[in-house]
Amino acid sequence: MEGSSRSARGLLSSVGASWMRAPYPALVVDALGSVVEINARAADLFPAAIPGTALAEVAPDWLVDGHRRAVRGGSGAVDTVRGRHGPWTLAAHATLGAGGEVVWWLVDETDRSLAEAALRTEQERTAFLADASSRLLASLNVERCMELAVELATAYLADAAVLVTPAAGKRHPLASCVGGAVVHRSVRLDPATVPGLAEALRGFPPVPSRWIDPAVLPEWAVPDGFAGPVGSVVVTPLPGHGVPAGALILLRRSDHAAFDASEEVFARVFAARAGAALSAARLYREQSGITAALMAELLPPSLRQVHGVEFAGGYRTSTDTERVGGDFYDVHPGAGPGDETLAVLGDVCGKGLEAAVLTGKIRSTLQALLPLADDHQHLLSLLNGALLSSRHTRFATLVLASVRRRSGATRLRLTSAGHPLPLIVRADGTVREAATSGTLIGALPEVRAHTAEVDLGPGETCLLFTDGVTEARGGPLGDAMFGDARLQAALAECAGMPAEAVVERIQMLVAAWIGDNRHDDIAVMAITTPRTTHLAAVDGRTPGRYTA
Repeated sequence: MEGSSRSARGLLSSVGASWMRAPYPALVVDALGSVVEINARAADLFPAAIPGTALAEVAPDWLVDGHRRAVRGGSGAVDTVRGRHGPWTLAAHATLGAGGEVVWWLVDETDRSLAEAALRTEQERTAFLADASSRLLASLNVERCMELAVELATAYLADAAVLVTPAAGKRHPLASCVGGAVVHRSVRLDPATVPGLAEALRGFPPVPSRWIDPAVLPEWAVPDGFAGPVGSVVVTPLPGHGVPAGALILLRRSDHAAFDASEEVFARVFAARAGAALSAARLYREQSGITAALMAELLPPSLRQVHGVEFAGGYRTSTDTERVGGDFYDVHPGAGPGDETLAVLGDVCGKGLEAAVLTGKIRSTLQALLPLADDHQHLLSLLNGALLSSRHTRFATLVLASVRRRSGATRLRLTSAGHPLPLIVRADGTVREAATSGTLIGALPEVRAHTAEVDLGPGETCLLFTDGVTEARGGPLGDAMFGDARLQAALAECAGMPAEAVVERIQMLVAAWIGDNRHDDIAVMAITTPRTTHLAAVDGRTPGRYTA
């Protein structure tokens, strides 16, 4: 021991006598683990540490272990060790002597440790928010957004979460999550039973968590499977796009730490992202509903036999991503078997939604002009005037076909307004164009039209089509048009076929010709006198429509 003390004093002499007045705690411990010297700062830190005392009796285990490794490994084995001592985080730096004694210089790193912990927490929260935002905004389904919000909340913020959306009628849709399992419910509830919930559903700032007594929570606010009593509750609003998207209830068990102020703020930041995603999904659902309602009048119906005459139609937009375009057709049945049915097929200049808007105007105008359908010239003149007086600058071509079944045949009155001429295929396969003509509508002050009358015997068909059929480019080199001759040859092979089979055959041939090439909108309608008359109940009053 005497040799160790002399060695320690020699070490103290080498580091300087002023170490006793150093602003950092310092103590000298010999190779056997006994305290040799200690300065005033170290004495304040370790009050029981006096010379001769074993370090293991007065210092934390991490320092004792560091000293053993330093003595055992010699110079350079230990540079710095760190650990907790009471409320402090300390770094102990070692200076080794020749006899195995060590001078330990202690530095208080509590503030640095807290700062680093806070930085790590903020980095984790930032990463979580980035991931949460990406996942929440990846779905435009309201129910899926609700599920993701409570799943993410329970994974990072709480032991359980309940998302309450505004009332749908007298009930509030809920999504709850505990243990990773999400449950959707619709509950009739009173928001006033949960402190701060009524305000959160109206978009007001949340009440502090400490104001909420977990014991007053109603049964619906605690998900089934929640283990243990509720110890802490946060109720925060879900801000939306101008309208609150709902509220989020976060629950922690009593054996877990209560929500602190920073966690409540973080919960609000997360709720803001969840509310934005939920609001976007709800807006998309509402817009999709409106679009679906508007599209219902534009999408093709299933055409059928009307007053003993077969009608069939097919349509393909210029791009596969669009559902509507500039081609359209309508079928307006007459009031009874002896009345004419008006069929219309047309082509508006342009493609896509803008062209579809004008097709809607033409369809609506024709619907209003049905009482005048016996005079095609007059009907076209009125339609032309309506288009010229509108804000649209597009023009259109179309074909009118007034259809009436007579005994054993079908009488058609056909009028083309600047449109490709209808084709008639006879039972023997002969194909010819209908002798009609006229000017397009929506471009000139006056329209001229000549109406042709055609009789269709059993198995004979009149084909109406847009120029998207004949002008479709494709073939072996991809640049040849389908053309009139190829269409007439294909139609000749359809002699005697039902109307639906004729349309399917023409569409198949044109699609094969086009391949992957770009093309215009394509519309086809077949009007056929069936070979056999079937006695069946026919509505005859509900207009079949196909507008695109």
